[in-house]
Amino acid sequence: MLRLTKVLMAGAAVMALAACGNAEVASPGEGNFGGGTTPTTPTTPTTPTPGTPAADCPNGLSNVGLVANGTLRACQLPTTITGSLTLPLRSGTIYTFSGATNVGVDRGIEPGSSAGTQGVLTIEPGVKIFASGGSDYLVINRGSQIFAEGTATQPIVFTSRQSVEGQNNDASQGQWGGLIVAGRAPQANCVLSNTPGSTTCTGFVEGTSAFYGGNSATDNSGRIRYVQINYSGFVISPNNELQGLTLAGVGSGTTVDHIQVHNSADDGIEIFGGNVNLSHLVMTGADDDSFDTDTGWRGGAQFGISVQRTVHVKTSDGRGAGFEFSSAPAATPLASRYISQPKIANWTIVGRSTTLDVHTGMHFDTGSDATILNTVVTNQAPSSSACMAIADADTGTVGVDFRGVFMSCAVPFRPANQTLSQAAFAAGTNNTANGTSSLVAPAGATLTGTDLRFINGANENAATPVPAASVYSFFVDTPYIGAVRNAADTWYLGWTCGLQAGSLCR
Repeated sequence: MLRLTKVLMAGAAVMALAACGNAEVASPGEGNFGGGTTPTTPTTPTTPTPGTPAADCPNGLSNVGLVANGTLRACQLPTTITGSLTLPLRSGTIYTFSGATNVGVDRGIEPGSSAGTQGVLTIEPGVKIFASGGSDYLVINRGSQIFAEGTATQPIVFTSRQSVEGQNNDASQGQWGGLIVAGRAPQANCVLSNTPGSTTCTGFVEGTSAFYGGNSATDNSGRIRYVQINYSGFVISPNNELQGLTLAGVGSGTTVDHIQVHNSADDGIEIFGGNVNLSHLVMTGADDDSFDTDTGWRGGAQFGISVQRTVHVKTSDGRGAGFEFSSAPAATPLASRYISQPKIANWTIVGRSTTLDVHTGMHFDTGSDATILNTVVTNQAPSSSACMAIADADTGTVGVDFRGVFMSCAVPFRPANQTLSQAAFAAGTNNTANGTSSLVAPAGATLTGTDLRFINGANENAATPVPAASVYSFFVDTPYIGAVRNAADTWYLGWTCGLQAGSLCR
């Protein structure tokens, strides 16, 4: 799990650089791939013949040459984006960024602050963007916004250069950093104050100099819709990692829906504090956790598919859960801790095939006050890992609320945590601890198997759902549990990749 920095490692000098938006040590630029120039005036290219590259780049972007066997013109984003920049869908054009690329310069903790500089990045439907290495990541800073709005037929794709060049296979992962959004909503990792959730609680996203946090629960960082994030996640050092999508202090005014993270070398989505709500998420092939929350996230996520990587590759750390919900910093006494309150509805979790009990469908620790509704948890056969674990007394004290949860694993509760886990599960309503799932994949099935094993079968549809909207107003009620009711329920099709045989992510 990506940990948040709890000390200011470089003192005042780092803070001063961060305030200027220049504290990052960027990796070398993409450079010239061949035939590249840097235009200084706007150009209006003629539409190239399909399969041939555009002649130049939109204004504000650098022409860094050709990729994909000379079929696409690579247009590179500036290192710091201020004002407004739009990435239009253009024939023969692909976009790229290099190093730590910032949208805006941190505008401070208060919404009315005059500090920093705002940036607004707009990405049109169908646009593809790539990066080349682990130190390449895109940061939306506090007070700035991203409007990346694809459609069901034209998703926006963030991917790696290796993928663009056709070099990847289904085992590929960790080829670039990821997408980070930092907002002003409350959180618990206070580097610049000692009061979690306060108006002065600011933290850093580890691996970056991006500030996040504040006291604006409804903060708006923009809209991210119908987006793929493929082959991302990078281990900078142990417990210092980038994921597919990182949401840090992001407020409820931000829209995040229809997001796929595919083959992240760490987590699919990790949320640090904030109040952002999410819906229609597809996490495929995460090497660590599919959905990881920390430092006081108090939002909801409804309709989520988690199909984990069959074999765990990462060796440095990581439990590899479908959910890992935490409330760090754990050193703070529980009574004064700004605890996480994640709310989940209508997810289907298909865990990895493993005998290691650190890999679970759902993992809860450090006093996480979670609510899990109408969710299905199983794992890929053969597997003897547990469906669920409440891993500490603090979480047992706070309590996890399970309602309408159907579990089907050889071991329902991790043996080391069975007492706490079983008690919490039994205290809920409409729960099944030892169900027989029709989602279990046959032995040897791959991630891109044709069984689409997150679709409900007869046993899942026999379970009784609870009214989700009465628990959390962002949720909608459903007459079923799980993410996908039946074969006619196809909300995941069109904008995703890698879910069916022959459908690789590019």
